[in-house]
Amino acid sequence: MIMITHEKYMQRCIELARLGVGFVSPNPMVGCVIVHKGKIIGEGYHQKCGDAHAEVNAINSVKNQNLLTESTLFVSLEPCAHQGKTPPCTDLIIRKKIQNVVIGTIDPFSEVAGKGIEKFKNAGIDISLGIFESECRELNKRFFTYYEKKRPYVILKWAQTLDGFIDFNRDENQHGEPTWISGELARRLVHKIRSEEDAILVGTNTAEKDNPSLTVYNWTGRNPSRILIDKSLRLPQNLKLFDNTSHTYIFNSIKSLTKKNTHYFKIDFTQDIIPQILQEFKQLEIQSVIVEGGKQLLQSFIDSNLWDEAHVYMGNQLFQNGITAPNIKGKLVFEDRLDSDWIKVLYNHGK
Repeated sequence: MIMITHEKYMQRCIELARLGVGFVSPNPMVGCVIVHKGKIIGEGYHQKCGDAHAEVNAINSVKNQNLLTESTLFVSLEPCAHQGKTPPCTDLIIRKKIQNVVIGTIDPFSEVAGKGIEKFKNAGIDISLGIFESECRELNKRFFTYYEKKRPYVILKWAQTLDGFIDFNRDENQHGEPTWISGELARRLVHKIRSEEDAILVGTNTAEKDNPSLTVYNWTGRNPSRILIDKSLRLPQNLKLFDNTSHTYIFNSIKSLTKKNTHYFKIDFTQDIIPQILQEFKQLEIQSVIVEGGKQLLQSFIDSNLWDEAHVYMGNQLFQNGITAPNIKGKLVFEDRLDSDWIKVLYNHGK
């Protein structure tokens, strides 16, 4: 019965935490509830990077602070024990004399990583750990990948026709706009997902052929950082990617330079470029990236086994010839109908 009750409140923590999606990175999404004699008396979540953490918001929401000493605090991720942009949440919990704390999972960040739990134990607080642990880790899969694998969480994305093509063979007269395979509802979902991730990556040919903006305009939310591979810096400056509307990082073989919102990174193209790019992402605190193409770039991530999930949109069209879709194998975890299209989400079962 106790475990079932714990899971009930931890599920609420996860629901609250999700409200911070797209706003808290590079911090994790965290939710917190405070329970007194079977009744939730306080709730909170981390709303924006740099602002108060979930535990602070939950404690501040409790009208009668005297009840805290008889309450249990539930939180989806181990409370911080260090001074960052905000004070340590552990110190506040200890100061408020909360005697019971239930934690979903340990924080992988080295400045926390068990130190919060150690503080609680030294203060005589009763700890329950690992409640809905897999769900709490899934909630912050980007955060965990970043700290445990030292790279961002990689999402591959493309649209393909019923007969397996992502584009037809275009000449220069047909450059400038993407080849639309999926419909309006699918495109709206693409923009929702863009608003939730840190960055979006395309190769030289995709930038040249499609002239994408890689911003969020079919949804309300922040723009991801735009990442471009342009080895010889041959792309014209009138492309939308160079409009300085959001941070744009260009990986090339010639120079390293920052000019307004455009940042050039010189890398070694005689070596595998993907690990080099992912290493730079780590330095930039980019915890997640959508790889949107082209086919060669997508396949490179697949062949290197450096991907975590893939979003494949199946448009209700036939091309009969053109550029074939990437070859990928993964675990199908979700599929749904989007008007006349389908979306399939795969997880990398071999990572």
